[in-house]
Amino acid sequence: MMSTAGEGPELTVPDATITVRISGKDTDGAYELFEVDAPRGEAAPPHRTPWPKVYYVLHGRMAVLLDGELHDLSPGGAIVIPANAPHTFTVHTPSVQFLAFAVGDVMGAFFRDLSVNGFEALERHGVTL
Repeated sequence: MMSTAGEGPELTVPDATITVRISGKDTDGAYELFEVDAPRGEAAPPHRTPWPKVYYVLHGRMAVLLDGELHDLSPGGAIVIPANAPHTFTVHTPSVQFLAFAVGDVMGAFFRDLSVNGFEALERHGVTL
């Protein structure tokens, strides 16, 4: 599987546009990779997801609130978010672009459901506020 710039399904969720760069289908459910473009401001309220993930910033600056601790990330910065850890992010530049990597194939299913059904998707995927 190969993904080039501009390729991949695009999903619109309440706080970002997400491009599926590598789906769980491409990896037999082992992992997924998403490109996230978010505008300035606060993202979703602090929440917990039952899957671990990593953010890697490509462009812009954001602060990630993780377990009550604030982490400032700029291009080249990365952070590991463990499963069930309370987290959110705030974009400090006009926009931020980052990669989100997740083990398994559950984050993609959540993003697809969220893009169609909004916050009704949270409970179905074990996401809690």
